Amino acid sequence: MKVMTKERGKWIIAIVLWLGLSACNGRSEAPNSKKPRVVSTSTIIADLTDRIGGDEIEMNGLLKPGADPHIYEPVPLDSVALESADLILYNGYNLEPGIIKLMRSAGVKAKKVPVGEVVKPLDFNKHGQIVPDPHVWGDAQNGVKMVQTIRDELIQLSPEDKTLFTKNAEKLTGDLQRLDTWIKKSIQTIPADNRRLVTTHDAFQYYANAYGLKVTGTLIGISTEEQPSAQTIKTLADGIKSAGVPAIFAETTINPALITTVAQEAGVKLAPEQLYSDSIGASGSEGDSYIKMLESNTKTIVEALGGKVTPDNK
Repeated sequence: MKVMTKERGKWIIAIVLWLGLSACNGRSEAPNSKKPRVVSTSTIIADLTDRIGGDEIEMNGLLKPGADPHIYEPVPLDSVALESADLILYNGYNLEPGIIKLMRSAGVKAKKVPVGEVVKPLDFNKHGQIVPDPHVWGDAQNGVKMVQTIRDELIQLSPEDKTLFTKNAEKLTGDLQRLDTWIKKSIQTIPADNRRLVTTHDAFQYYANAYGLKVTGTLIGISTEEQPSAQTIKTLADGIKSAGVPAIFAETTINPALITTVAQEAGVKLAPEQLYSDSIGASGSEGDSYIKMLESNTKTIVEALGGKVTPDNK
């Protein structure tokens, strides 16, 4: 009985907190709102969904800007959100393992759509096992596919809002097409021998493939839960020296201490700005939307590798 009371207390607290947060958030509605309730996991999917759904959906993004989906541990409020949702949009390819495990629990009845899995994955070798790379958003053309999927799912959820969802998705698609062209032009200004990317973790394979870069090395693998050994750091530093890479890059969701050590040992510049890898930036930052995230990353990469950013794609 004491255990049951304790568990009930946790749920009551979670619900009260959820109601309080909803009251403080202008984009949220009360639990009895007639608007469709949509839950998004990654900040990238949340941003796209919000731009397509607008005020016609009640959107709840579980991860906040800067949060790392690879290692995120769900909290009771996430359970409340998932169990009250009409639609759950998540990345898939095991990007957010903690949330995926939670949303597959018995109490979650909403339709679950792995938005990132509409993209044919690139492979990644993780400890001798071939797994799909979940970082599909690095290619803006993959972003277009994600927009189309989100649009279609929202139309199924709320058919009366089809016109609005379609219009918003068309605008977003146009913006992404222009962004894609701009990134390609900007990357081409980098001297050919410098078009090599060294980052903290392996999150830029899609970006590199789409825009003509080579991933020369990463400190850790596909997931940020991995911890590099001293030998790994030395091997990467030696490889950077041999390749003559002009700069390497830290990431906003990962402590930069180790990649800074690599830069010092390799005698190479660490780019002054960090890359947005698994999350968009906080509100007001240069990467506070999916589009701005790719723009900021491109500017950082191009300038650090000796290129010149072309005029904005607006």
